[in-house]
Amino acid sequence: MIMKESILHYVWQNKLFTSHNLQTTDGEKLEVVDVGRINTDAGPDFFNAKIRIGETLWAGNVEIHTSSSDWYRHNHQVDKSYDSVILHVVLHADTEVNRADGERIPQLILKYPVHIDLNYEQLFSQQKWIPCSDKIGLVPSIFIQSWKCALLTERLEQKMNSIEKLLADNNQHWEEAFYITLARNFGFGTNSQAFENLAKSISISILGKHKDHINQLEALLFGQAGLLNPEETDEYSIGLKKEYDFLKLKYGLQPIDGSQWKLLRLRPDNFPHVRIAQFAGLIHSSSKLFSKIVENPDIDVLTKLFVSEPSLYWKTSYLFAHKSTLHIKKLGVQSINGILINTIVPFLFCFAHHKNNDDLKNKALQMLEKVPAENNSIINGWHKLGLEAENAYDTQALIQLKKVYCDERNCLRCRIGHKVLTLQQDE
Repeated sequence: MIMKESILHYVWQNKLFTSHNLQTTDGEKLEVVDVGRINTDAGPDFFNAKIRIGETLWAGNVEIHTSSSDWYRHNHQVDKSYDSVILHVVLHADTEVNRADGERIPQLILKYPVHIDLNYEQLFSQQKWIPCSDKIGLVPSIFIQSWKCALLTERLEQKMNSIEKLLADNNQHWEEAFYITLARNFGFGTNSQAFENLAKSISISILGKHKDHINQLEALLFGQAGLLNPEETDEYSIGLKKEYDFLKLKYGLQPIDGSQWKLLRLRPDNFPHVRIAQFAGLIHSSSKLFSKIVENPDIDVLTKLFVSEPSLYWKTSYLFAHKSTLHIKKLGVQSINGILINTIVPFLFCFAHHKNNDDLKNKALQMLEKVPAENNSIINGWHKLGLEAENAYDTQALIQLKKVYCDERNCLRCRIGHKVLTLQQDE
């Protein structure tokens, strides 16, 4: 029943119903001038509709049900918020309906092409990787490309919501919010939350006071990460612990629980110790990082900026007191691209939005066009269906499409779903 109502809403909103020779159930001539605006909150389904019945133009709200009797099943007849309903749209008119004052409400039986129902059933009855996998090839590529533009903007706006919350929590301090998000990105999925907790436990302003001394930065970060083990006996570990104990007391710091960090199934280059050392190296080699990015959002400059190397100790270690062969553990191209996609571009986009700077916003989008396409299971799935991704602009849009629309079966809100639903059965 609910699913049937959802397609009736869809048909009404997109004006897919038969619109000629419309009549109310009482036989009065009816014209839909404006279907109104869909209501996502409590109350009638569509606001501010304009309906001409006979010679009278009515302005008000529209309620949609599968059957007329649903009006009473939902108790609308005693709810004054439904007194503004000027038309009751139904699939089956099985009774008259009235407002709270007893006045009768005109009804329209909604008629629309049968293939919409058939396509709808096919979409929702089959468990596939995406509901329209057998029909998406019929959708013109130029149409899909325009949908990608909207999807990317939608994805960036979602990321902006997280940034806005961080800004609110940090007194609109852009550098601090950027530092926390960047730290989360250094966790690269597995340790993202632990890295975010680490960043929130010590402000960038404290780290900034010690940026010229890499050993102090490492002491602060490893100490706050809860990874300094007092039982370690090598000179480097003992030195960090001693430095941290002093700085911890000076700033009144409280470390996070070290058990948050995960090493299982990670390659050594991705061990949290290495990533923290790289993060310390980045802070050591830069200051007011976000300001620099805003001043010169050039992808080549930024790529060089984030080629972060750890200190000498970590070139021959993956863990404390565990020596390894010499290996320069700097951030790789793929890792830097991930930072560009998930941190720099969303922050630039959000900052540009705050400053009403369309030029900077376009530079952020253009940056994604220069970053190579991501390689993951979602993008590989789209590739199998014939949807190619040339760059990160495309991959971010396709990830949004899969997660927000396909996985949630939001076909009625998807432009591709709209095309598929309106396809004739012989197409």
